[in-house]
Amino acid sequence: MKTNEEMRDGMEISILRISPNRPEKLEIHCHEVTEEVKDIVTFVKSRQGQLTGMIEGKQYEIPVTEVYYIEGIENNVFIYGRHKVYETRQKLYELEGILKEKYFLRVSKSVILNLMKVKAIKPVLNGRYSAILQNDEEIIISRKYVKELKKALKGEGV
Repeated sequence: MKTNEEMRDGMEISILRISPNRPEKLEIHCHEVTEEVKDIVTFVKSRQGQLTGMIEGKQYEIPVTEVYYIEGIENNVFIYGRHKVYETRQKLYELEGILKEKYFLRVSKSVILNLMKVKAIKPVLNGRYSAILQNDEEIIISRKYVKELKKALKGEGV
């Protein structure tokens, strides 16, 4: 059953509701694979995937879409969600590699930030920036990483 249809820049967008026993899928019908189509595919892929974290010895699968940021403190790595903090055995550099294609960006020596969870960015002292997240937490972006952040925000790749 078609539930939504609209025209945007000559592109028809349709959403079809299916029964829960059928697998969900996304199809893109296009004349050519443009940058806009690639951006749509990248966005959809970034919304998929999971990480494994632990709370009090119990293991959880965390959808990447629910991760706000990841922080390394001493020899431990923590995954921060909206309300929960998970510990992971993976190293920060390993997670950075896994998440680079999913709109995550290293913003300091010890923090990887989910750009999809950023509500606002503002400059602070000494060339650093501050990212305000959707859960109102504030993450400081080190001066060393500001250039990469600006490139990512301009859509020049994450």
